[in-house]
Amino acid sequence: MRALDKKLLRDFRRLWAQGLSIALVLACGVAVLLISYGMYGALQNTRSAYYERNRFADIFASATRAPRTLKDEIAGIEGVWAVELRTVKDAVLDLPNRVETATGRIISLPVNGAVLNVPIIRSGRAPDPGASDEIMVNEPFAIENGYELGDVIHANLNGRKRPLTIVGTALSPEYIYTIGPGSLMPDNANFGILWMAEGAASSAFDMTGAFNDVSLKLTRDADPEAVIDRLDEILEPYGGTGAYGRDQQLSDAFIDSELLGLETMARILPPVFFGIAAFLVNMVIGRIVALERSQIGLMKALGYSNFTIAAHYIMLAVLIAVIGVLIGWILGAWLARGLAQIYAEFFTFPYLIFSVSKFTYALSAVLGLLAAAFGAVLNAMKAARLAPAVAMSPPAPPNFRRGVLDRLFSTMRLSQPTMMILRGIMRWPLRASLTSFGMALGVAVLVASSFFNDSMDEIIDVAFFQSNRQDAVLLLTRNQPISVLEEIKRLPGVLRAEGQLSLPVRLSKGHLEKRVSIEASWPHSDLSRVIDPDGKVIEAPAEGILLSKRLAGQLGVSPGDGLDVEFLTGRRETHRLFVSGIVTQYFGIGAYMNADYAARLFRETPQISAANVLVDDTRIDDLHRALKDMPNLAGLIMLNDTRQTFRDTIKENIVIQSVIYIAIAAMITIGVTYNSARIQLSERARELASLRILGFTNAEVSYILMGETLLLAILAQPLGWAVGALLAWGMGFAFASDLYTIPVILKNHTFGFASVVGLGAAIGSVLVVRRRLDTLDLVSVMKTRE
Repeated sequence: MRALDKKLLRDFRRLWAQGLSIALVLACGVAVLLISYGMYGALQNTRSAYYERNRFADIFASATRAPRTLKDEIAGIEGVWAVELRTVKDAVLDLPNRVETATGRIISLPVNGAVLNVPIIRSGRAPDPGASDEIMVNEPFAIENGYELGDVIHANLNGRKRPLTIVGTALSPEYIYTIGPGSLMPDNANFGILWMAEGAASSAFDMTGAFNDVSLKLTRDADPEAVIDRLDEILEPYGGTGAYGRDQQLSDAFIDSELLGLETMARILPPVFFGIAAFLVNMVIGRIVALERSQIGLMKALGYSNFTIAAHYIMLAVLIAVIGVLIGWILGAWLARGLAQIYAEFFTFPYLIFSVSKFTYALSAVLGLLAAAFGAVLNAMKAARLAPAVAMSPPAPPNFRRGVLDRLFSTMRLSQPTMMILRGIMRWPLRASLTSFGMALGVAVLVASSFFNDSMDEIIDVAFFQSNRQDAVLLLTRNQPISVLEEIKRLPGVLRAEGQLSLPVRLSKGHLEKRVSIEASWPHSDLSRVIDPDGKVIEAPAEGILLSKRLAGQLGVSPGDGLDVEFLTGRRETHRLFVSGIVTQYFGIGAYMNADYAARLFRETPQISAANVLVDDTRIDDLHRALKDMPNLAGLIMLNDTRQTFRDTIKENIVIQSVIYIAIAAMITIGVTYNSARIQLSERARELASLRILGFTNAEVSYILMGETLLLAILAQPLGWAVGALLAWGMGFAFASDLYTIPVILKNHTFGFASVVGLGAAIGSVLVVRRRLDTLDLVSVMKTRE
């Protein structure tokens, strides 16, 4: 080995603790990059393979009742490769050994098997085409309820309760994320997918020779918008509610939102770690160059070139980076695979295609090495430019002059150790600022991640306790006169009932348009309300329409602007409505109007499509028993169950997330603090030894060493709070989608928690360095030539 190579290894062995702290920070950046892209790739590749193998449709549409003779006309649309006509209806389920009502989505299976959205049979078999009482259920529903092949459940099919025998379980690309009507989270215990033979489903719902659901697969060169427009024209006479693409298919939309979140994490976090690693490398290499001036001069006198000397110090940084990259690869690959497996189970994929591309590994390594090299290059060039004679002489002491602050400190009669701490910060302002900023980033990461907890509390409070105060929502099979509320009020346990009407529409403003559902309710409705950010109840206007903030932004409208509203059900008319106001909404993109106004527009008596009810807790079981026999009931949403499911899911995710981000923030703070304290000890070893000889106690000397670092840590807190708030706003904006919006709620305890973790990590780091004072050889240090 060359002499410089041996020196390189000796330096690395001598600086192993500082090098390891830098390597761990760098490893976090590499690991986050691998996790983000690993999970992103696993989710994306698994979804793509699943869709392709099981022929997931590209276009979806519903109608009230359309003749099957339309199949040839639909298949003849330019760009259509395959057509699947189905009967799809929701029904109330009476499950064995439980009182609670559940909801099932009945889907017809063609005689020759599904052409599109092909289910994967996991156990048993598909229903016999000639059987009227056989069903195949989705696997998560069967597992959650403990069902086995041969078990019998009862379903209220078009007003008639019928026994259905489970003959198989399956998974479908159409229901990777299985959400029931009106729900916010998957509830596999209370919502299931039931596949039934086409003949049996058609007979049960009076759809013989007809269909109410169609899926299309397009050719590669098809124009989706043109296909949608033509399909809408064909289905319009039969109650078509408007075709839509995959981007609006609920299951696929949730996966897209998750992919967006992973992409956002990959963009925000790794640069933070790589930047801090570069800063730490700069600190360490700068100090080494300062301590090795005489050695550098000797090497140059012996003929080593500027390039060789610069490369030597850059290689030390690269060696640290290599360790960090290797640790990051191992940690990132392990976490990415484990988390991808959790994703596969959460989204109910039948298999997982996990592979982190070689490009991702290469990219993470290149970024890590570049970060370390960038941090070292300035000081390496500084070492290379030293002339031999200058390098072998001690550096000139800094030229300090007594300034205003010095006189102020004298007036304040501060102790000598405190004066030394403050002067150390004032006389090296750039280094102190960068050290403080590095510590602030650790606090910022915690603030930016911890706000989710308070945001979820806000969402739960607004969505479940202020806006939706009902105990249950009864979903009707079709629109009913408002008088049906009197019948609902007579159900056992119902204390109050209010109706609402869901109206599928297409909103358009110039070339901008959006397909949504308007929620029409009556004035003074108290169970389902619209709440503004200040907690004020907003009544639906007597005329006009309310829009959620995100929807208004997508359409480019503000209060007072007009919108063309094409109603996709009923009379299917288009009306010009004016925007009466903008409201904040966390789930979905909603629109609201007065139900009496809607009735006047349609020139008909008021109708409802759902009923919000308040229930006596002591009679919930009686209500469930009555609902199982209620005709014209398509499903039931129990808000208490939805609240609990949402809370449990969010709590589990937040606990995992909090542990990860606490570890990340602690790693950043320890890396910055430990290296800063070690460099101070190296720089001040002679000074501190002199103080000990002059009679200063070990505690006073420790105070000088620890005080500067901890003072910088304290000063870093406000900056960390500000940067964290900025990151939180950026993450909230990046995560926003048509499915949900995350409010940025930053409370005092969020900042306090971040500071406690940051200061705790800083104190722990300086205490580790402070132990070296106990073993400081005063004689050896005083002989050191500066």
